[in-house]
Amino acid sequence: MRVRTRVLVTGRVQGVGFRWAVEDEAQDAGVTGWVRNLPDGRLEAIFEGEEESVRRMVGFCRRGPAAARVDDVEIMKEESTGKFDGFFILS
Repeated sequence: MRVRTRVLVTGRVQGVGFRWAVEDEAQDAGVTGWVRNLPDGRLEAIFEGEEESVRRMVGFCRRGPAAARVDDVEIMKEESTGKFDGFFILS
């Protein structure tokens, strides 16, 4: 069953390679969607895919890459759209 989850990650998540690490992990997990930095210092991502793969991505966002410090992850379940052809870093 395909699911969609939006996450907002708070902490030291910009300038530490978080977006690239998420992109690599998402491609390994077979998840589609995107990730971007927000002007307020948070990171936002949308993950679509099989439930277990999306859960894996949320788990990754809870710890992040080595240089990151994750203080909070807000998780929002959304309806899967199937509109993404891959996983991308947005500007």
